[in-house]
Amino acid sequence: MRIVAGSRKGHRIEAPTGLVTRPTSDRVRESVFSILGPVEDARVLDLFAGSGAMGLEALSRGAASCVFVERSRAACRVIERNLERLRLEGGVVLCREAARALRDDVESGRRYDLVLVDAPYEGWAGHEPALGELLPAVLEPGAVAVVETAAGTEPSLPLDLVTTRRYGSARITVLSR
Repeated sequence: MRIVAGSRKGHRIEAPTGLVTRPTSDRVRESVFSILGPVEDARVLDLFAGSGAMGLEALSRGAASCVFVERSRAACRVIERNLERLRLEGGVVLCREAARALRDDVESGRRYDLVLVDAPYEGWAGHEPALGELLPAVLEPGAVAVVETAAGTEPSLPLDLVTTRRYGSARITVLSR
């Protein structure tokens, strides 16, 4: 995997080993950021970050900051190594459950311009209720959430649909507040 565009274009990204993490492909990342347009100075939250590819892409494209949330300690170490190797500033890695991180953000009043959500495909139904409850509260007015699910899954979150597109076995749904 490589960074698709921005200041670190072409640089390799390490991914956690094993079958648990499913990094978003270069093609899908390129498509997502084409849909989003410029992300300069955006405050980004990358939930279920895995390798951190989406958040790293945002930082490379000029995002001001990115909070990477991932429960796997091994994946958190990979994200930290990627940040260090790419010399990207503004990245913070939180090794915890996504719902807990969202609750903390809601309680502290933290808001984001872009939230990236890539929950495990098979676990989407279990994560969707908490995301539906908490996600709108951490989005700035006009902010966008990008949700990756299995191609046959259409997320039902209390946000406005911008677009949804299928890419092989994946579906990308862009929502706004």
